[in-house]
Amino acid sequence: MKASEVPAPLIDAIQRLRRPIMIAHVVPDADALGSAFAMALAWSSQTCQPKVSLPDGSLSQRLTFLYDWAKVPIAAPEDFTTADGFVVLDTAKKSRCNVGKSLKETDWQDSKPIINIDHHATSTRFGDINWVVDTAGSTCELVYTMLRAANRPITPVIASLLFAGIQTDTLGFSLPTTNATALSASADLVTCGANVAELGERLCRSQTKSEFDLLRTIYANTRVVADGEISYSSASYDEIHEAGCTAADIDDQINVPRSLNGVRLAMLFTEGKKGKTRINFRGSGNVTVSELAAMFHGGGHMQSAGAILDCGLDQAIEKVVHCAVEHLKNFPSP
Repeated sequence: MKASEVPAPLIDAIQRLRRPIMIAHVVPDADALGSAFAMALAWSSQTCQPKVSLPDGSLSQRLTFLYDWAKVPIAAPEDFTTADGFVVLDTAKKSRCNVGKSLKETDWQDSKPIINIDHHATSTRFGDINWVVDTAGSTCELVYTMLRAANRPITPVIASLLFAGIQTDTLGFSLPTTNATALSASADLVTCGANVAELGERLCRSQTKSEFDLLRTIYANTRVVADGEISYSSASYDEIHEAGCTAADIDDQINVPRSLNGVRLAMLFTEGKKGKTRINFRGSGNVTVSELAAMFHGGGHMQSAGAILDCGLDQAIEKVVHCAVEHLKNFPSP
């Protein structure tokens, strides 16, 4: 993607803001955090004082270092009343905004523009201005392109935040979304000072004991069905907390069932809160999963999606695995 492809009204709208709040999705991953933090840092000036919405319990153990690097101001409840606009990043639905109990429906007023920057195929385009590019590998790639188009500074910290989002959302530059533009953006971010070595250490080789113990559970609970073409794993509320983790620490564990040879559809069921089960869906090859997630009022990308069910773990598994087996029949093996 070229800087010339960034909509001029998008940049103009952001430049008019003086007290914006940057908002990403609930259970934020590196792309969500990186894009929100980078935006806040890049637009901060004497005339613009951005803050980031980050309710208590939002940060996973693994990604806390991104906040430590960014050192951005965090929005307090009263800031939502005085804000003059919201920049929502990497979020497909308004209901998925990571605002905790701070933001009331009355705060989404016409006088407070919502600017939505996203790369989810299932985006509802709920903003007053929407820049949704579902072919982009990450929202951080979009933010990078926009900063270049707007001639905003890309410091080593901003470069590191954006690189983290691109690296993780392309699964270490291994997914089909790892196209030339993603690699070109990453190369430029390295030139700008992205700390690739430290990011690799933090993101790939720095698990806490509690995260490691949770992985033990995920491996132990992995099952295969449909002649080995579907794999899923799970972690109950008690298993998550006995490992020393919380719902914020659930994300990359989906790669455990996904890693089995021959698996075309992988799922992870986790009960981060009692009575609520989150499902991560992943598809490989010609298998898409956004339709499967939509059956349960979820969404995401064509081959990476999620949903939340208002039921316990066992009930969710019983409901969803059967539907997944039927869904896979739509995609004959190559």
